[in-house]
Amino acid sequence: MALATTLFGRAEAVIPGGVNSPVRAMRAVGLEEPFFVRRASGAHIEDAEGRRYLDWVMSWGPLVFGHADPEVVSAVQAAAAEGTTFGAPTEREVELAEEIVDAVPSVELVRLVSSGTEAAMSAVRLARGFTGRSRVLKFSGCYHGHSDALLASAGSGLATLGIPSGPGVPAGATGDTVVCPFNDLAALAAAVERHADDLACILVEPVAANMGVVPPAEGFLEALREACDGTGALLAFDEVITGFRLARGGAQELFGVRPDLTVLGKVVGGGLPLAAFGGRADVMSELAPSGPVYQAGTLSGNPLATAAALVTLRRLRDPAVYERLEQSGADLERGLLEAAAGAAAVQRVGSLLTVFFTTGPVRNFAEASASDARRYAAFFRHLLDCGIYVAPSQFEAMFVSTAHGSPEIEETVAAAAGFFRGA
Repeated sequence: MALATTLFGRAEAVIPGGVNSPVRAMRAVGLEEPFFVRRASGAHIEDAEGRRYLDWVMSWGPLVFGHADPEVVSAVQAAAAEGTTFGAPTEREVELAEEIVDAVPSVELVRLVSSGTEAAMSAVRLARGFTGRSRVLKFSGCYHGHSDALLASAGSGLATLGIPSGPGVPAGATGDTVVCPFNDLAALAAAVERHADDLACILVEPVAANMGVVPPAEGFLEALREACDGTGALLAFDEVITGFRLARGGAQELFGVRPDLTVLGKVVGGGLPLAAFGGRADVMSELAPSGPVYQAGTLSGNPLATAAALVTLRRLRDPAVYERLEQSGADLERGLLEAAAGAAAVQRVGSLLTVFFTTGPVRNFAEASASDARRYAAFFRHLLDCGIYVAPSQFEAMFVSTAHGSPEIEETVAAAAGFFRGA
């Protein structure tokens, strides 16, 4: 770890905490410093010291075809040769928008942006502008980026590091944010009844993946749709993680519930910084320049990112891709359940999976938070010693890609079995 230690020391001197995103830190799993990645290919990454790891983090989700996919790399190289940014419209932006509209059931118009945080923030502003209302209802443990109003009871890195949602966020910024437990129909009904006249939108991860993978309870998404229909609020699905991963049309295709607004990121950018938000034409038309709700971005629709995105999304037209992801996800789930032998719970939706160190199902953030984080940390370190990299947090997911096959699944299950046998 000598080179990594040197790099981390240099990083700490110029970067807060030595990392450019808190989820990359490994203190929550008992390590003082992260490893530094030098290169990656397929299902594997290589650190700065040349050690190779089987990777289940996959840059936190976007790499559905694995690292350094040749088609994506070729498309980005060709695009870069023509110019890296223009600040003006391009044909690929139009093509990508057409691809998204064709794929996602709820999206009639779409705006490209650069990050999931930006997309979620903009969708909420649009919902407020369209409805003329101020309140937003979200769910504890669901993470929608780090904009002030949406950091109330967020999951992901905040949960991992034990950071309160409020520091640095003025009280007024979250004053119109209403928080309910995920999957709690009674709490939802009470909140909607109380705030019905001032509710701009209900914002939700249709499959929670920032408290670990927690699927929606039967009838939960349908209840959200009914609540919005009854109050005039908009239903917004944050599909930054689930979009183009669980199905070509995302979780809304998988579960058959159509929102008014959809937030997209990760897979939609093909591994480059690109995100989007879209929805009903009458709502989206309120965005400037066609309407009064302002949103802008100098690098929105970046030509390198749109090139990577188009290659990725066009390949996802093939249903066989999702059949393969589902099969690999199911095989990994089955193997980990057998390895755990009741000592941990495994929750999966499609190619998203979390091993929770708790007994029984996890249905909300409170139950996820009751997991044994120390045991997870020991599990993480054991796998890392075996050359297998999973998320350095109990509250994240494993991401299956088409680069993961039977050998990678068998290697992971065998390493996990060794941990549970020795525990």
